[in-house]
Amino acid sequence: MTLRVGAIGLCFAAVSFVGGAAAQGGEALDAAAIVTLVQTFYDQTKTLQAEFQQTRYTRLYDRYDRANGKVVFKKPGKMRWDYAQPNGQVFVSNGKQLLIYQPPEEGEKRGQLIERALDEDQLPSAFAFLTGGGDLDEDFEVRLLEHDNDKFKDGHVLQLIPRKSTPNYEQLVFYVRTLNNDGKRAGIVQRVLIIDAAGNRNRFDFSKMKFNREVSDKKFNYRPPKGTERVTP
Repeated sequence: MTLRVGAIGLCFAAVSFVGGAAAQGGEALDAAAIVTLVQTFYDQTKTLQAEFQQTRYTRLYDRYDRANGKVVFKKPGKMRWDYAQPNGQVFVSNGKQLLIYQPPEEGEKRGQLIERALDEDQLPSAFAFLTGGGDLDEDFEVRLLEHDNDKFKDGHVLQLIPRKSTPNYEQLVFYVRTLNNDGKRAGIVQRVLIIDAAGNRNRFDFSKMKFNREVSDKKFNYRPPKGTERVTP
C-alpha cells in the first residue's frame, strides 16, 4: 500500500489520545506483558473504525509523502482504507482478495482498479492482528524499545521482528497506550510503523478509534467508478 506521488473484557465505544491523556497503571511493564495486553484486547475486538494519518518515507529519494483518511477493520480478514482528497485512493479487502482503486491522474480519463492476493501486499500482513489472522507472540520476536518522544512519554514502544521472513516488511514498531477501565487493563495500538528491507518507512497514526460498532459486510464489497480500467498484475 503506497501513496501515489508521481481477555480483558473491555469494549470502548471510542478512544481518543492527546499527549499523555491515557490512563496508565503504576507498575512497569515488560515486552511480554504489553504484547499480552494488546493481543487480548484485539482478540475481543470484532470491528475497529478510525481516522488515520499516513507518513511514508522513501529512502531512495529521501522523500516524505503524507496522506490521511478513514479505515475500517472487521474480522475475519476484512479492511477498507478510504483516502481523503486529493489522494482519493481506496484499498479494500473482503478477506479473500485485495482491491486497490487509483483515481485518474491529471490528464487521465480513467482510474485503475488493481487486484492483488492478500499475501502480496504490505498492509494485510502488517495488520493481521486487527483482522484475526495473526498472533503477535507466536508470529514475532518482541522487545521493548526506549524512546524520547515527548508526546508519547507515557506510552510503550514495541519492536516486532517476524519469526518467519516476509518480503512485505523487515520489522514493525507498535506505539502502545495502556488504558485502565474498572481495574482492567488494555493495550491500544496508537501508531504502527512498518519498515522494509530497503529502509523505507510507512507510518500510520490512528485517532478517534471506535471499537465493536456494527459494520455491514457490504462495506467491503467495493465497486469502482464507471469506466475504471481493471488491472491484474
